Amino acid sequence: METETKRTNKDLLVIGIKTMGISLVLMFLGPTLFYVALSNSEKPLYIPILIVASIFCILAIYFAFKGLKTVMDSMFK
Repeated sequence: METETKRTNKDLLVIGIKTMGISLVLMFLGPTLFYVALSNSEKPLYIPILIVASIFCILAIYFAFKGLKTVMDSMFK
């Protein structure tokens, strides 16, 4: 009877860390664009920049959860 040792899947771990890196970039980019949009509310690009900033913030949350799940799967599956 062989015992199977559980080891970290390094390829999956790298994918998870890259996903968390994307999330980190979006976590800075989203609020920065929000600040730019709200400080220039009289400009014609106010609404498009606000929409893009909202999308970036939502994507940051999504990629953070996806990356965290991938890292956990690489360690515990």
